[in-house]
Amino acid sequence: MKLSKMLLALACACAAVPAFADTTALRFGLEAQYPPFESKAADGSLQGFDIDIGNAVCAATHLTCKWVETSFDGLIPALNGRKFDAINSAMNATAKRREAIDFTTVIYRVPTRLIARSDSGLTPTPASLKGKRVGVLQSSIQETYAKAHWEPEGVSVVAYQDQNQIYADLAAGRLDATLLLAPAGQTGFLSRPDGKGFAFVGAPVRDDAILGSGIAFGLRKGDDALRQRLNAAIAKLEADGTVASLARKYFGDIDVSPK
Repeated sequence: MKLSKMLLALACACAAVPAFADTTALRFGLEAQYPPFESKAADGSLQGFDIDIGNAVCAATHLTCKWVETSFDGLIPALNGRKFDAINSAMNATAKRREAIDFTTVIYRVPTRLIARSDSGLTPTPASLKGKRVGVLQSSIQETYAKAHWEPEGVSVVAYQDQNQIYADLAAGRLDATLLLAPAGQTGFLSRPDGKGFAFVGAPVRDDAILGSGIAFGLRKGDDALRQRLNAAIAKLEADGTVASLARKYFGDIDVSPK
């Protein structure tokens, strides 16, 4: 009887532990291969817009930022497996993802665009891309969009775990185009030597149901205390101009406001 009572007390105590139990550190999960959002400097340190936003949020909440790296398609499973406390990796808050995790308020929103050779005549439409090979990041909203809108019309949608592999295959002619967040394409490819002769083609694609309402931190279901804490920090950084200032630093004139 005493043993049963002890086990019951232990179970109750464990159930009472909040999902976010560390009151001194905030562990962010990310894939550090997507500049200008997140990448590594020559010395191995993390850099990028999301990194600076994360550090500003940690400062506002009086927490220490810790960073845990994994592939983009592994971020949600790792979050739910408690490998870290929040996803901070240019992840759009979509209805599909909300089935598995929660999100903070939206921090920023950027357009999704197609990159191809500037003289290719391609546009982001099924008719134009029929028979072509389009590279997308695995488990990204761009993959979902391309498979929903283009693949049924004869477009070959090729998923990669690493956006840099997409750039390499695009430059080598193994792909005809890539669909991605515009700032990532500008910084990671078009502004580099390998991007010579390539450009954004056509207008940004739109589908709010698939592409989401904007980029936010991903959280485990029911982690309400942490969500409220992060939402308060995000509101502060929006109000004092920190988000807008960092956006100009990394994205130039691209409007990233959630509205």
